[in-house]
Amino acid sequence: MSFVGKKFPNIEVNAMSDLGDTFKINVLNEAVDNKKKVLLFWYPKDFTFVCPTELHAFQEALAEFEKRNVKVIGASCDTAEVHFAWLNTPKNNGGIEGVTYPILADSNRNLARTLGILDSNEVYDEVADAYLLEGDDVTFRATYLIDETGKVFHESINDMPLGRNVKEYLRLVDAYTHVQQHGEVCPANWEEGKDAMNADRKGVASYLASH
Repeated sequence: MSFVGKKFPNIEVNAMSDLGDTFKINVLNEAVDNKKKVLLFWYPKDFTFVCPTELHAFQEALAEFEKRNVKVIGASCDTAEVHFAWLNTPKNNGGIEGVTYPILADSNRNLARTLGILDSNEVYDEVADAYLLEGDDVTFRATYLIDETGKVFHESINDMPLGRNVKEYLRLVDAYTHVQQHGEVCPANWEEGKDAMNADRKGVASYLASH
């Protein structure tokens, strides 16, 4: 199920700050109440391999997101305590020390299950006479961009081995903001400062003729 064009789920989740504070975050309310865009990115597990490279990459771009009025939130199904341990592990030891944005601890998987991003499948086992889960029941690398009204305007899901390109999310935010401000649409490979176009036949023809 895709959430693009729909409201993000109204679900409160535990979170951990870089200071070791456990608190609650409702992603929908973060967008609507603060009139901000939100980038929410999910990763499979703390203390793994591709995951810390992504968390550090989002941290390195944090000022660029904040300049665009975007709140960055990380998320996995690990507990808040495991997040805190990872936040206190040095970067040169595979940790995420220095990450300052909040990280959701969706250990009961309420939000991840609602979004449909868990790597799991319930199957009946005749020997056990019970329904068992296949898979690790952790999330794929899912990313959501949510606007100031709480509407999802982008979602993407990568398989476990595939790290994200953080710059692409900055480009998507720029493109969506351009649409909001100017009413134009953004063609393929659009970047800030390039020509957009009107959403009609004349606009498309004019753009294609000049490019």
